Amino acid sequence: MSDSIRYGRPGAQGLYRPEFEHDSCGVGFVAHIKGERSHQIVRDADHLLCRMDHRGARGAEPNTGDGAGILTALPLTFLAKVAKETFGFELPDPGRFAAGNVFLPTDAEERERCKATVNAICAEEGQTLVGWRPVPTDADKADLGQTARSAAPYIEQLVIAAGEGLEGDAFERKLYLIRKRASHRLRSDASLKQAKYFYVCSLSSKVLIYKGMLTPGQLMAFYPDLTDPDYTSHLAMVHSRFSTNTFPSWDRAQPNRFMSHNGEINTLRGNENWMRARQGVAESELFGDSLQKLFPVVEPDCSDSGVFDNVLEFLLMTGRT
Repeated sequence: MSDSIRYGRPGAQGLYRPEFEHDSCGVGFVAHIKGERSHQIVRDADHLLCRMDHRGARGAEPNTGDGAGILTALPLTFLAKVAKETFGFELPDPGRFAAGNVFLPTDAEERERCKATVNAICAEEGQTLVGWRPVPTDADKADLGQTARSAAPYIEQLVIAAGEGLEGDAFERKLYLIRKRASHRLRSDASLKQAKYFYVCSLSSKVLIYKGMLTPGQLMAFYPDLTDPDYTSHLAMVHSRFSTNTFPSWDRAQPNRFMSHNGEINTLRGNENWMRARQGVAESELFGDSLQKLFPVVEPDCSDSGVFDNVLEFLLMTGRT
């Protein structure tokens, strides 16, 4: 072993420069420049994700990862097929329905309580519940480590139809409100032993996220949905996590709802405090009196990337470009 490696980083050689060395997550993006959907985009994104295996961390078990995931456009053809199989009827037109993968308690009673709460909030906000679909998973095929298995939630797919006269950004804002209300109520419910299991990966008429406490190579095997030829998209964002300031968990895996991030935010505490302070004077014509239901903007138990995504989403949903 050379002295340069024994006593620190290796010296400069070829294209390598030690001053640029650092540990951080892997992130990638694939898109068709003309917006044409295909399953190949998903396969290319998986290829890219697996090439970033070295950017993600593992625990003591080589088959338990810090987290990996993929964000795609809402797979319309695929969802139309599985909705007919699951619910027995056709979905509304594109843009008039939303889907999202939801992590739920493994305890059956607590799981039903969580679903009932989401259903009630959906109705209160004037939207129509289409139904819940259990998301197929294959821990054995993915060779999922025991640590990841023991922490794994139950996963279902929530489908919601837009209320009368709602579409586009107005529908997205309503979905955001439903998700935030449900998360605030359930993740802080002291009567639920598995409250932290509840987590909505995404809920949108535009995108869908599959993620978990996985290694890059486990993602497609664990979620058979992603290997279905009818699962098509014109874009995909992938992420391989290297947790540096928070422990790994299923909900902390990325992508988040609007971004993937591959570094650390060193001004985290100050920014969180400023956001809490701003809530006292915040107002929005788009949300009106419902704005208070979105607080706190910064949710507890997030990674620094998750906190940034919370704020980015809030700014976009309240009218920023």
